[in-house]
Amino acid sequence: MALDVTGKLSYPPPRPDWLVRVQEDILEPDLPIVDPHHHIWAHDGHPYGLPELRGDVCSGHKVVATVLVQAHHAYRDSGPEHLRCVGETEHIEQIVAAQGQPEPAPFLCAGIVGFADMLLGEAVEEVLEAHQSASPQRFRGVRHSVGRDPHFPDGIVLRPAPAQLLADARYRAGLRAVARAGMSYDAMLYHSQIAELTEVARALPDLPIVLDHFGCIIGVGPYVGREQETFVTWRRDIEELARCPNVSVKLGGMGMVICGARFHEQVQPPDSQELARLWLPHVQTCIEAFGVQRCMFESNFPVDKGMFSYAVLWNAFKRMAAGASANEKADLFGRSAARFYRLPGQVQGLLGALPPS
Repeated sequence: MALDVTGKLSYPPPRPDWLVRVQEDILEPDLPIVDPHHHIWAHDGHPYGLPELRGDVCSGHKVVATVLVQAHHAYRDSGPEHLRCVGETEHIEQIVAAQGQPEPAPFLCAGIVGFADMLLGEAVEEVLEAHQSASPQRFRGVRHSVGRDPHFPDGIVLRPAPAQLLADARYRAGLRAVARAGMSYDAMLYHSQIAELTEVARALPDLPIVLDHFGCIIGVGPYVGREQETFVTWRRDIEELARCPNVSVKLGGMGMVICGARFHEQVQPPDSQELARLWLPHVQTCIEAFGVQRCMFESNFPVDKGMFSYAVLWNAFKRMAAGASANEKADLFGRSAARFYRLPGQVQGLLGALPPS
């Protein structure tokens, strides 16, 4: 398991020469896809920019659009501290505008999810307005991670958030400002915190919320060997969260080291059949609880790229959805994401008619 100099887990970098050891034919190559969760960054000397992103989304599957999620990249290095995060949105807007839009697709970074400190409370409106001004056509919502687990007081990959952040009156005031602005909230937390998110969703029914990465099921440290126990409690909490109609869920992110993924230690990467077998119980649980119109497959690249290729990942998702109808697949692979993030008409036109939300 990879550790950085602080003793925390670190993301294994992508190894192109290793990833190409598994090559697969693309399943259902004409199925339109919106990838609702990826990053652009320069992490530990392994940059993932538009060229790398385009190389992945154009590797065989019919990806028509993507959504960029914040990763503390390209912040402003001067000015008010609470507005420095707007630099990330500015950077994405600039590089996407500079590369132009190919016809007809993919629409890279068609939506942007930025950072804003919810602890600013009502004052976060200034940050939201700055993001919106920086990217009027792409900015869609915010993510302020709250991940904290009592078994990891010093964090796992990142430093832990303060305890009970979702219950903090200032944080909730910030979320209310997000809802008033007509924006969405990406919830990045650990599986042990899903019940806390349910309380927020009930208290703020007008706030569109999407749970990232199945709720980030921890599979390291004291959770090793307790996978079935963890699954049972996770499933219970997911089913309760799904009772909140304002909540959707992203199906992906299981290639993160904190989830227990160790494929990077193998001689060759996993194929799509192996991934589908491992993740199917989680995918089925979410689809049964939320329904296809509130579920969306995601790549979480380049974080998960250290474990498997983009082509293999989306083949795995297609294997897990093999029994779904064409209409259900349209939701899972594109329409749910386009609807949640209010993606532009050009994208929606590539997906077919969107049922009412």
